[in-house]
Amino acid sequence: MQIYTRVGDKGFTKVIGGEKLAKDSTRVTAYGELDELNSFLGFAKSFLKDERLVDELLTVQKLIFDCGSDLADPAMRMQRITQHDIDWLESRIDEYSTVPDEVESFILPGGSPAGSALHVCRAITRRAERAIVTFQWTNDMFSEDLKFVNRLSDYFYALARAINKWDYQIDTLYDRGGKVFHREITKNDIFKN
Repeated sequence: MQIYTRVGDKGFTKVIGGEKLAKDSTRVTAYGELDELNSFLGFAKSFLKDERLVDELLTVQKLIFDCGSDLADPAMRMQRITQHDIDWLESRIDEYSTVPDEVESFILPGGSPAGSALHVCRAITRRAERAIVTFQWTNDMFSEDLKFVNRLSDYFYALARAINKWDYQIDTLYDRGGKVFHREITKNDIFKN
């Protein structure tokens, strides 16, 4: 199989359906950020020994690829990311959030190799989210894709903190700021409005 197509030699690429776009278009940038995230997540997985977590992160990698495919399809032929996927991520976030001690301030990224790598995944996810927001101002897309990526950064944060706790790593609190997380506000309070 030939890997190179020469389409990119002049700064273009083809998306799902065959349309040719500039490699710096907002669409290509958005799904390209997800490709970078997925690659780094593969690296992060290499630090894990727990097969259950490795399998879960493989599922997450597939979902990230699905999200990128949604974004790479201008005709929106098939929706791959659904509310079910978002609900699943939220359930994982809720579970991992119970593992470490509660904090009321920001933490500095770090910890074990796996925890640190997942903090990098969180930051890459936020960059991908910004690229998707830029893309959605001028393009149609499935709203679930942006919701999914927004939850994904929370997932990596919660999992990084849980892994650091399991690896006996203590979070380093950012001590130059005030209280930013409020225990008195719950999801129910947010969803009432």
